[in-house]
Amino acid sequence: MTASPHIPVMLAEVLDGLSPRDGGLYLDGTFGAGGYTGAILDAADCRVIAIDRDPDAVAAGADVVGRYDGRLTLVQGRFSEMEKLAIAAGAGKLDGVTLDLGVSSMQIDQAARGFSFAADGPLDMRMSQSGESAADVVNSRDQDELADIIFHFGDERRSRAIARAIIRARENAPIERTAALADIVAKVLGPGKPGGKRIHPATRTFQALRIYVNSEIEELRQGLAAAERLLAPEGWLAIVSFHSLEDREVKQFLADRAGLQPSGSRHRPPSGDDKRPITFRLPRRGVTKPSAAETATNPRARSARLRVAQRTDAVPFGSDEEVAA
Repeated sequence: MTASPHIPVMLAEVLDGLSPRDGGLYLDGTFGAGGYTGAILDAADCRVIAIDRDPDAVAAGADVVGRYDGRLTLVQGRFSEMEKLAIAAGAGKLDGVTLDLGVSSMQIDQAARGFSFAADGPLDMRMSQSGESAADVVNSRDQDELADIIFHFGDERRSRAIARAIIRARENAPIERTAALADIVAKVLGPGKPGGKRIHPATRTFQALRIYVNSEIEELRQGLAAAERLLAPEGWLAIVSFHSLEDREVKQFLADRAGLQPSGSRHRPPSGDDKRPITFRLPRRGVTKPSAAETATNPRARSARLRVAQRTDAVPFGSDEEVAA
């Protein structure tokens, strides 16, 4: 199957949040097909360091690099490593960081990558194309661990029934194809109402495995902390997430760094240890959602949520400077 073009979600809103300026330095931690990166470079005479963990995306991005006459540096790596990668690229403090979380359209639409059950393919799901695959997880974990993965990362209420069905199926033969796993899950949950709008029964299980295989939640936590350290005062952070687990992490991080989290209770009054530097200010506390027009033309945008924050001049939480202070 030929991959469809990746359409960057809420592109105008992300650009508005980042406010690219001439002479600025920006980091796109999820390059993909270069939609956000190209828009930033077109908006101002600035530089961008772009990162992607997928070697296919980096190889395909060579043409994008060539279009911008030295203003774009594209490297393979995880955005959790952005601090190390930015320093290696000769960067100082950044004026903006953006992350478009989750899986790209190109990855979803390539059956060989194993992210989707829309077309049968190997049960892979590895963004970096290295390490443990989804098939490895499905065929090696015990029932309780599989149930925990599917429940915690997929919000799947019937995770234990699905885990039992996986264990039974793999006793006959390893589960190595996306269609085989989707069929196992569908038999547990049922097909849904004919003509209804219910998502495919395997959607949450596939989401859970993808998040687990790629350590996406831990990557996000590390990436947010790295962005905090890298951003210059008044620099902007713009994060697009696609499911509640990701958005919850971003929301909690920003609320904590903006001083909006409760610090103590009537049983334990606030102490000096509860005081954290206010490292981000929030222009708005809620999320920005895609317009009806955008979701009509790009259905994959419908679950997207954008959160934007501006860096203050406070030292990063937990840094050597904060400890010294």
